[in-house]
Amino acid sequence: PLLTVVGALIGSSGAILTHIMCVAMNRSIVSVVLGGLGTSSKRTGKAMEFKGEAKVTDVESTVSLLASSKDVIVVPGYGLAVANGQYALAEVRNLCEQAGVRVRFAIHPVAGRMPGQLNVLLAEAGIPYDAVFEMDEIQDDFDKADVSLVVGANDTVNSAAEEDPNSIIAGMPVIHVWHAKECIVMKRTMGAGYAGVGNPVFIKPNTSMLLGDAKKTLEALRNKLGEVVSK
Repeated sequence: PLLTVVGALIGSSGAILTHIMCVAMNRSIVSVVLGGLGTSSKRTGKAMEFKGEAKVTDVESTVSLLASSKDVIVVPGYGLAVANGQYALAEVRNLCEQAGVRVRFAIHPVAGRMPGQLNVLLAEAGIPYDAVFEMDEIQDDFDKADVSLVVGANDTVNSAAEEDPNSIIAGMPVIHVWHAKECIVMKRTMGAGYAGVGNPVFIKPNTSMLLGDAKKTLEALRNKLGEVVSK
């Protein structure tokens, strides 16, 4: 009987988690079970090819941009968890706040490997709960933000979901990082995310790529920002 109860609890928990993730990705459970990565949108043609050249930035330029901003929104992703960079990110946030920069965090419902993973990581690093917002709570604020700082996220900030009706992620809700005045994307490489879809945000005119290991890059940002703030 005990094993039956435990099994039922595990099964029901899995079903609830599946439902949450399906809603967050705008997909039905049937399409998840029977389909590939497609959403509930109906594709009628070939996916768009986004062409352009990405701008690459460096730590010094990024620090200068952050220090001169008033409103920054950070969007963490699974890459932050893999690199274990949450503590360095918290220190970057604290230094920005010391410099008079408001820093908030936007969390996608399916960021990480399961809902809530990024919330736990940020809380673990000591980032205040009132600085962390769900996607729907902060989405409209990107239009007024000076900088959006993407740390290890890809599919959850992929504008192809809205710009290309034939994309395999078409219809999936994404965070509008490209609406900020400037967008800095921190990634190890220019490669595609889990869905295997190229991200046109990388080549938008207001986006700069800061490539490298998230933890090492955040530590470099922290060190340089510390020098700027202490002056």
